[in-house]
Amino acid sequence: MATIFSRQRRVTRELFELLSPERYPQVEAQTVLPGRPGKSASLPNDLDIRLADALAAQGIRRLWTHQAECWRVSQSDADFMVTTGTASGKSLCFNLPVVDGLLRAPHARAIYLYPTKALAQDQLRRLRLLAGRDIEVATYDGDTPSAARQVARQKARVLLTNPDMIHLSLLPHHERWDDFFFNLRYVVIDEAHTYRGVFGSNVANVLRRLRRVASLYGAEPRFILASATIRNAKEHAQHLTGLDVVHVSGDGAPVGPRKVVFWQPPLLENQINVRRGSNAEAADLLAELIRSGIRSICFTKSRRSAEVIYQQTVDRLKETEPRLADRVSPYRAGYTPEQRRGIETMLFGGELLAVVSTSALELGIDIGALDAAITVGYPGTMASLWQQWGRAGRGKGESLAVFVAGNDALEQFFVKHPDELLTREVEAATIDFANPFIHTRHLAAAAYESPLIEDDRLFFGPHLPEALERCVDEGLLRHKRETGAAGRDTAEAWYSTGTDFPAARIGLRSTAGEQYTIVEAETGDIIGTEGAETAFSALHPGAVYLHMGDSYLITKLDLEARIALARPFFDTYHTIPRRETDTRILSERLQTTHGPLMLRLGEIVVSTQIVAFQKKKLGGNEVLGTEELDLPLQEFITEAMWFTIPPELLPEPEHLARLPGAIHAVEHALIALLPLYAMCDRWDIGGLSTPVHSQTEQPTIFVYDGHPGGVGISRQGFERFSEWARDARNLVRDCPCESGCPSCIQSPKCGNWNEPLDKAAALRLLNAMLQEPSAGTRRRAATMLS
Repeated sequence: MATIFSRQRRVTRELFELLSPERYPQVEAQTVLPGRPGKSASLPNDLDIRLADALAAQGIRRLWTHQAECWRVSQSDADFMVTTGTASGKSLCFNLPVVDGLLRAPHARAIYLYPTKALAQDQLRRLRLLAGRDIEVATYDGDTPSAARQVARQKARVLLTNPDMIHLSLLPHHERWDDFFFNLRYVVIDEAHTYRGVFGSNVANVLRRLRRVASLYGAEPRFILASATIRNAKEHAQHLTGLDVVHVSGDGAPVGPRKVVFWQPPLLENQINVRRGSNAEAADLLAELIRSGIRSICFTKSRRSAEVIYQQTVDRLKETEPRLADRVSPYRAGYTPEQRRGIETMLFGGELLAVVSTSALELGIDIGALDAAITVGYPGTMASLWQQWGRAGRGKGESLAVFVAGNDALEQFFVKHPDELLTREVEAATIDFANPFIHTRHLAAAAYESPLIEDDRLFFGPHLPEALERCVDEGLLRHKRETGAAGRDTAEAWYSTGTDFPAARIGLRSTAGEQYTIVEAETGDIIGTEGAETAFSALHPGAVYLHMGDSYLITKLDLEARIALARPFFDTYHTIPRRETDTRILSERLQTTHGPLMLRLGEIVVSTQIVAFQKKKLGGNEVLGTEELDLPLQEFITEAMWFTIPPELLPEPEHLARLPGAIHAVEHALIALLPLYAMCDRWDIGGLSTPVHSQTEQPTIFVYDGHPGGVGISRQGFERFSEWARDARNLVRDCPCESGCPSCIQSPKCGNWNEPLDKAAALRLLNAMLQEPSAGTRRRAATMLS
């Protein structure tokens, strides 16, 4: 072990010198984060002797303090959530109590839920090392053959699976799993922070249905959750499971020193602030690390980027070090399980010096000790960023972390304000299991599994009666009341109205019940699906649709059959839809003041219509053409925060013409940075700015959840508006462009094609929004409130 660490210190010192600002002007900022020693604890005295022997065989004779605390909590039969850093040994936090419990109770069963198949396979290996032949462990996912599924159902005591299989296979057909559910003792949810937004809200309903089905067989399993560090860990675990959960934190594992480099691609066009592509920069950097013998992993946001960076890296190595070109590989979803296992094994064993990966390797798959982690573009959450960097320098080893920025506003914000990234608290995970567009459909699925009764409030919460009433009104359920001889109700229940199982009509990654199917016109092959709420934007006739790195041109959209026909597309442009949006305020739930502003949170109706699309050349701003569209108006109800611009913040009368551009730019800056506070993507957020709104009768900016019903994203902005607005101001202020660019106020998803935008007026408005109100303004605000 000492040899590995001494090698890492030598390599990393060379690497630190290699990436110096003197040699690479792209190094915008750099710092070294100090390491910390580990804190250990003794193995529990009451471990089953077989488990203690298995640990000893792996050289494990002590635990980290957080692992010991998880054991202590587990012995009180509490449900718990553990949140610690990457490579801190979270698996042992749940494997110890589960394996110990199964060894002591020979009929007990456990379910392990994983967001990816690769993670489940990695855990399968770890569990078999701990449990040996005493506990049958099996995976149960879409790749599992029919015969193996039957064996898993009959013999497995630990089932490694995913939420989709629970939702579509185990729960609707629970009678086939009667013995398993009767003996279900544990449910483990690893990487719990990945269950957020619409997906998390659906999974929260699946977990409540799982608890309910288990209770039908007399089981009450304990839930154990493990997660990367998030801002609201205990609250998130409770929202996900519906249970009171103990939170275990206080990471006791050692962490080595880490050098962090912020890499800014050079400017190509100064006036419009366009920089060299981050993929090309990453390929240059990765090739240099490989030449220096630095074992590295490079993370990208898409499969296409992973392949592009890999190929460019190979090309650069062939020019100077051809023998090294075979020691780098791409890694992404879409490969066969055998291909992925082969890459993992070669990386773990040192045959590969580097791998270019999507987020598929971000989570806890064991790939051995690496020296450097490169993140190309912001991965969407702070939690993901720290997890990616944590893949290098596991244990006490030193490491290098590089953040390569693109033109995106959030990425440029971090490069210009590195302390904001390094010292910022991680985001909150947002879910809303009671979202009516999600919850009612899961209640229909639950009724199919077993008729619902009033006592099911134990699983679905105190508002179940109102939700059941909605289900009856929507035709999802029928209510049956049996009357006794004395005229009194003896029982009432709610039954599914359909004969097929409703779970098949629920996509866990969408709030829309209906999906559009994308079909290749010539072959009839199904390419993929798209939720109804985004179908018109992504699948309108003439749209260029990207799926798994391949481009398709949508040739026809059949609204009745919900089918989009497509053909392979090889041209060099992409498409941007133009939408007309309007909002109608339905209710106001909360309000507060911030400086001169009155902030409101409530429910709105969003009306959108896709009216045209633009063809834009790839890699530039050249518009190749515009075509009109005739698609129906779409409406949905969601949660929003909004504020009006008071008269004292408006421009002078002679400058009022600049107001639309100012508020539009402020809206874009706010949306760009909201993912800093809520674990979401900017594509999950909608916005509208209008000089005069029909209801407020003032200039108004709306920021709303982009999914029907909302999942708590805009609520995070409402609650943390002071920090949010300050960051938006700093983003606009510190961007060197003259009149706005993709790094500050231009948005890649703007339905108005980024027109109008006024950077200077937006900055003045943001500065004014952050000012304390005068006494007169406070009096006027008080009058409005009264």
